[in-house]
Amino acid sequence: MMRSSNVTGFDPARRGYHAVYRDNEINRCPGCGRTHWYVGRMLAECGFCSTALPLSESFRQPAAAVFISRSRPHSPSAFAA
Repeated sequence: MMRSSNVTGFDPARRGYHAVYRDNEINRCPGCGRTHWYVGRMLAECGFCSTALPLSESFRQPAAAVFISRSRPHSPSAFAA
């Protein structure tokens, strides 16, 4: 027997305040209010109080691992000095 559900879809407005680091904007730290940041690939960290915020751009692109494949020479003479 299937019953109807009262669950609605995702509503970002109901989520509330969501602090993210936005590129090309003045970003104030929610912890101390200062504007000095160390920006990495996925997070930005406040230079004064070490509060970390996710980058707004990181939500747009999925996290994908980078694999680098290098071939090695098969002949032993390639390793000779």
